[in-house]
Amino acid sequence: MLAIKNQALRSSFKGTSYRALSTSPVSKTANPIKCVGVIGSGQMGLGIAYVTANVTKLPVVLMDINKEQTEKGLKFIDRLLLKDVAKQKITQEHAEETRARFSTTNTLESLSDADFLIEAASENLNIKSAIFRNLDTICKPEAILATNTSSISITKIAAATKRPEKVIGMHFMNPVPVMKLVEIIPGLATCPEVLETTRTLATSMGKTCTVVKDIPGFVANRLLMPYINEAVMLLECEFASAEDIDITMKLGTNMPMGPLTLADFIGLDTCLAIMKVLHENTGDSKYRPAVLLQKYVDAGWMGKKSGRGIYNYK
Repeated sequence: MLAIKNQALRSSFKGTSYRALSTSPVSKTANPIKCVGVIGSGQMGLGIAYVTANVTKLPVVLMDINKEQTEKGLKFIDRLLLKDVAKQKITQEHAEETRARFSTTNTLESLSDADFLIEAASENLNIKSAIFRNLDTICKPEAILATNTSSISITKIAAATKRPEKVIGMHFMNPVPVMKLVEIIPGLATCPEVLETTRTLATSMGKTCTVVKDIPGFVANRLLMPYINEAVMLLECEFASAEDIDITMKLGTNMPMGPLTLADFIGLDTCLAIMKVLHENTGDSKYRPAVLLQKYVDAGWMGKKSGRGIYNYK
């Protein structure tokens, strides 16, 4: 556990029923979880780690192969805690206790004692399969391996392990501390006990859970990404400006933000990756990624996180 003194923190502050399960009683078959490992300290991984430590009050081991990234991640966690204290959502004491639950590592081997692992790496099957293949050999037999994939088949990811019955999808929405939904996706071999344990953990995070079949894009992105992709196609054909497309959907259909602003927030590279998964796995031309979306990614314009996407944030 990363040693964090309270004083230092004070200074920094200056086959399942497919229905909503949030109101279901906690199953007696759910396995106890004493430590959670999170792989990936990007926006999603940090959000998952923060909610786990802050709400469920479980110890969290945050893993990223990039040491600089984990250090940045902890600073981000400090800012989130500072903000919550300032807004009086939590007390100073609660913030210090939450921060003390974090430890970091740059190797998967350090996750060997975790009871529940949540992978939040890049949306790439090869990367995820490699991580799960390694986790399978490192983690204890009873450990559950979850992936935060937003579109890739859970069954494919589970096939990289010798414990497919203990692999499950746990798709959080972005930003994790704010959004209330978690899509839970059992793979073909996922056992009921793993589903119940995952649901219990997500519910303890204050999330509402839906259980979704293992189909490309699941439910949220199966609906959302074609909507975003179509907006990019409208922009590509110069039928309207980006601003006018967004204003039309905000004021015309009462969306909280326009599709192009949302695409920048999600990350254009992520949107492109999900559209490719949908297109390749269904063979349906309606999921063909917009040419302009590919061009933006090729140019390195990934959205808000890179300072430039459909809009310029610099």
